[in-house]
Amino acid sequence: MPANKNALIRYKTIDNCLRNRYRRWTLEDLVDACSDALYDMEGIRKGVSVRTVQGDIQIMRSDKLGYNAPIEVYEHKYYRYADKDYSITDMPLSQNDYEVMQEAVDMLRQLQDFDQFSEMSDVVSRLQDKLSISQNNRKPIIHFDNVPDLKGLKLLNPLYNYIAHKQTLRIMYQAFSARQPQEYILCPYLLKEFRNRWFLFGSKATNLLLFNLALDRIVSVEPVDVPFRENPDFDSEHFFDDVIGVSKNIKNTPRRIKFWASREQSQYIMTKPVHPSQKLKRRNEEDGSCIFEIEVVINFEMYSVFMSYGPGIKIIYPRQACAYMRDKLREAADLYDENVE
Repeated sequence: MPANKNALIRYKTIDNCLRNRYRRWTLEDLVDACSDALYDMEGIRKGVSVRTVQGDIQIMRSDKLGYNAPIEVYEHKYYRYADKDYSITDMPLSQNDYEVMQEAVDMLRQLQDFDQFSEMSDVVSRLQDKLSISQNNRKPIIHFDNVPDLKGLKLLNPLYNYIAHKQTLRIMYQAFSARQPQEYILCPYLLKEFRNRWFLFGSKATNLLLFNLALDRIVSVEPVDVPFRENPDFDSEHFFDDVIGVSKNIKNTPRRIKFWASREQSQYIMTKPVHPSQKLKRRNEEDGSCIFEIEVVINFEMYSVFMSYGPGIKIIYPRQACAYMRDKLREAADLYDENVE
């Protein structure tokens, strides 16, 4: 049963009252205390009804929120905790609570490259102490792909802050094929990860031409006194809906890609689609092979995904995509006929 913020304020207020055993608390006293707390913390002037506080007490007594509070009435009028040491803030955690919190801690640790999250490292460590993880010596249950020493990771935090503050940047960027770094005056919009590489998306300040720059190829970054410009054609929430990977320009339009998959690969692809747009068009009952369709922007990452399936997949439409795959796979096969030692 979820509890809203105002209800939690009332529960905590009632808890504070009942822990104070130097005062005798009537129902009216608890109503007044809750009303005062809501006014002080939320500016709510309406106050709290007797019925609301009675309902709060019933919920606190129950296990709906896990409180099971030992609230009793004595002398037919006053409320108190039967256990003078009880508090809803000191509830013991169940085994399931421990396991859920541990998984949350494991996931938080994956964000340690961002200062906004690395500042939580002390909190995470204290959580681990409370959870007695070190005492139990439990090995991790979840493991995420990561490359801790990957070049460019140190730029994640400053770039995050620049994006948050809408700061235009001067970026010196050296592509793999370039002899010298190239300067970009860029309005940064988004950081995106793909296959353990991070990319910065932003527009040139002069003409809003969109670029994506790999962080491991960025030589330097510094703020510049150039007005920040939003790109009305770049929607960071939906820009990648029709793309595999990160290679896409604003004017790119998705294409319908039809491909055949063997029985073995079809079983895998049906449980882990190549793209969310994937549809099963036809199944061959004789050999178990299938025809699928996806609708995506054609880019290098799309081809690399298809190539990773080896002989288990064949693109059959559009024709230029089929020809590209055929030529690249032939080049790869030819390498095994050559002596490259």
